[in-house]
Amino acid sequence: MSTALTSGKYSGTILLADISGYTVFLEDVRLEHADDSFADGQIPYAYGLMSNLLGGIAERVDPPFTLVKFEGDAVFAVGEDGVGPKGSNLVSCITGCYDDFMGRLDEAGLTWTCTCDACEVKQTLDLKFVLHHGNYIVQAIGTHVEVLGPDITVAHRLLKNSAASQVGSPAYVLFTEAAETALDLDLDDAMRFAEPIEGAEPIATVAIPLGT
Repeated sequence: MSTALTSGKYSGTILLADISGYTVFLEDVRLEHADDSFADGQIPYAYGLMSNLLGGIAERVDPPFTLVKFEGDAVFAVGEDGVGPKGSNLVSCITGCYDDFMGRLDEAGLTWTCTCDACEVKQTLDLKFVLHHGNYIVQAIGTHVEVLGPDITVAHRLLKNSAASQVGSPAYVLFTEAAETALDLDLDDAMRFAEPIEGAEPIATVAIPLGT
């Protein structure tokens, strides 16, 4: 794991990796297996799968990023300027993370014996990324460390976006133009569009598909 977060004000990259279909999958499995989901104190296999997937994402992004926390179906990480990856190294980090995610799903398909409709949905899970660049505050609150600021809010609001329809794939990376510039990315052939933001002006973004 990378260096722990230290209180202060920083400028850097904000990364969110979000598993698409996570909530529906777990809820469908819970309903399908209502009688046996937690029988004999056992954790349902679906929960173990999600832990494996989220843990794999965290291992891939930290380092070079610093893991902030898990947020349900998402991994939240930051990369301080001068420390986080840029250019082709950043692209390699993301594509490697996606390939590992899909590999873990494939392995689950080989060992998971349940063929009910709910459990079969696991093969429709996918992964998307949002990257923004800006300022953030690292602050100790009680026994926890929080990463806060307007740019953190923007990144999280961008999780609800139109990128999947724009690039024709449920797996994608959505960069803000601020991130594109700061990270020295060559995205001339990518899809560009203004993404609406709740409570703010639309933000210029660029998206590329993954797994194609």
